[in-house]
Amino acid sequence: MCRRAPMTPKATILSGDEVRRALTRIAHEIVERNRGAEQLALIGIHTRGIPLAARLAAKLSELEGVEVPTGRLDITLYRDDLTEIAQQPIIRDTQVPFDLRNRRVVLVDDVLYTGRTVRAALDALIDLGRPESIQLAVLVDRGHRELPIRADYVGKNLPTARSEQVKVKLRESDGEDVVELWDREEEA
Repeated sequence: MCRRAPMTPKATILSGDEVRRALTRIAHEIVERNRGAEQLALIGIHTRGIPLAARLAAKLSELEGVEVPTGRLDITLYRDDLTEIAQQPIIRDTQVPFDLRNRRVVLVDDVLYTGRTVRAALDALIDLGRPESIQLAVLVDRGHRELPIRADYVGKNLPTARSEQVKVKLRESDGEDVVELWDREEEA
């Protein structure tokens, strides 16, 4: 019988300063691609996409001198594995306090892995309205896509093994900014 050993940290991928620099670079790339920040809106995917979207919006406002609205998106009921994750899934709030029409929306998440979270987010977002365009910004892209989804803005591309886990810690929820690679070890 195999028992799962406690996970242990394998490596630090991004320090707090590197997280800050990655978000600054992403903000500059968003401005460049969209020729400014007019008609932009950022929507964070629960959970860690929300503070990342807020930070990016603040940086965009600083760079362009315009207020960039933010929202939060819960994708729980749009997941294709809903029956596998819990009998009573936790439903969080979705708040998009602006009209999506004529907006260029940037969905924001911490880690892009299989693409299934983003697929669910696209479904949830389209149920709220029809934006002019939807772009995707992620702090870490770890590969292993199961769906044809690609991020427009990536803080760090990180090739990983499926047995590894990427953990993003943010000061808003975890008290510090750090991205770590963890390894699962099995014991007999």
